[in-house]
Amino acid sequence: MSVSEHTVLTPAGHHIAVRTYEPNSAPKAVVVIAGAIGVAQSHYADFAGWLAEQGYAAITFDYEGIGDSIADHVRYSKSDILSWANHDCPALLGFARDLAPGVPLNWVGHSVGGHMLGMMKDTRGIDKAITVASGSGYWRENSPPTKRVVWALWYLLVPVVVPVFGYFPGDKIKIISDLPKGVIWQWRKWCLNSDYAVGVESGMQQRFDEANFPITGFSFSDDEMMSQTNVDRLHGYFRGTDPKMVRVLPADIDATRIGHIGWHKSRHQAFWERFIHPEIVVTNPV
Repeated sequence: MSVSEHTVLTPAGHHIAVRTYEPNSAPKAVVVIAGAIGVAQSHYADFAGWLAEQGYAAITFDYEGIGDSIADHVRYSKSDILSWANHDCPALLGFARDLAPGVPLNWVGHSVGGHMLGMMKDTRGIDKAITVASGSGYWRENSPPTKRVVWALWYLLVPVVVPVFGYFPGDKIKIISDLPKGVIWQWRKWCLNSDYAVGVESGMQQRFDEANFPITGFSFSDDEMMSQTNVDRLHGYFRGTDPKMVRVLPADIDATRIGHIGWHKSRHQAFWERFIHPEIVVTNPV
């Protein structure tokens, strides 16, 4: 396996930090790993490395304004979530097709990384999508641990701290991580609407309708953020396909806890082997 770092230029003129994990032989397929909000690509290294060991070319990246894709300081980022969908993700799709032409392209989206599938203007070239812990985000339907406190985030904390700092200082206050102001404001607007982004953004349902590739959605019974209602609501927007939904319990992978963050760490390799691996589309299925 070889690991390389790259920079991808988006149509918006942003430079996106990318890492590739390539097998020692010709790849059976390429897998793009799109992360959750505020989760840097380095957190997916275990999973990406394992994919390469199985014969896949794996790609991780940081959205503009996140991790290694911060040009100066996060407060100067002009990005929001839709700019990630309109510019960052399509650029990554092009990069992925060039990296491993002629083999199936799989998209593994964690949380908001799964949302991107219904928000991108053009998803042509995606042969299969896998979402992990991806839900609508509507706060009244969040899992109880999040629902009890998230109202304070949206109604009190964000309106106070973002104007002061010019961005969301998640690292300072130990909530999520630093986020561009455009990202947190847009996310807030969506999470306060019962139909999430579809209820706010004009033409959003049409974009979801255009996603016509197979989707498998994994949710976790102990996800402290996304309830099953959140998960089902998001996947219900994909009306151009029929998502296969799979509920995973910690006991299914011999674990005591999975949660919203952490499935991509090596301690949960059993999840990759038993659930994700069988869903990846390859050139020559065994």
